[in-house]
Amino acid sequence: MSQNLKITGVSLTMSQTVLRSVLSMVLALLLPGQLLAADSASAMLYANGTAWVNGSSVPKSAAVFAGDMVQTRPDSTAHISASGSSVMVLSDSLVKFQGPAVEIEHGAVRVSTARGLETRAGEVTVKPAGNSWTEFQVTDVDGQVQIAANKGDVTIQDQQGTTTLQQGQQTTRDDTSNPEQKKKRKRRGAGAATAAGGGILSTSTAIYTGIAIVGGITTWVLLQHDEPLSPACPNNTCP
Repeated sequence: MSQNLKITGVSLTMSQTVLRSVLSMVLALLLPGQLLAADSASAMLYANGTAWVNGSSVPKSAAVFAGDMVQTRPDSTAHISASGSSVMVLSDSLVKFQGPAVEIEHGAVRVSTARGLETRAGEVTVKPAGNSWTEFQVTDVDGQVQIAANKGDVTIQDQQGTTTLQQGQQTTRDDTSNPEQKKKRKRRGAGAATAAGGGILSTSTAIYTGIAIVGGITTWVLLQHDEPLSPACPNNTCP
């Protein structure tokens, strides 16, 4: 009889260990999204079709950090959701996410922001003219930058200075005044190569974030009550 009780106790202890392990994994999956939402240098990407981050295929969603390259196919798009901003990477585009800005290597983005997020295409920088919610689209193909202010005014800074584009208007700019750079960007626009680099979570920011989360969860688990649970007293409040 005594042996059976000991075996039962061991079984319950093991069950509690498994339960805590599962809980830790769930928290590890849930916490990064909350942390990313508060970090201006990180965001979540949601792919509609085939997309890549640093050359690695994105199944449906992935975390992106400053410096990451996002690429879409001619039949796909990607949505970057950051704190106070939303960026739609349109089809056949190659874009670098920079936290408070996005840089277009080729293709187009549609930006909605209340945080003043900038879009750069070569030497052209487009950003909201005010602090209100602003929506605009920037397209860079063959060295020509097309800008449309869909909601709110935007400012355009290029090699000729700074101008304001009012809501509902469109304009076109050269993405560089350097003839050699124009040729290079035009050749790149003819067929953007898949973004090179490591996997989605290869950046140091992702690694450090993961270490912090694991450490916090481990500390939380160790501070919990060590008495095994039992069907008769599931919450350890029984005498």
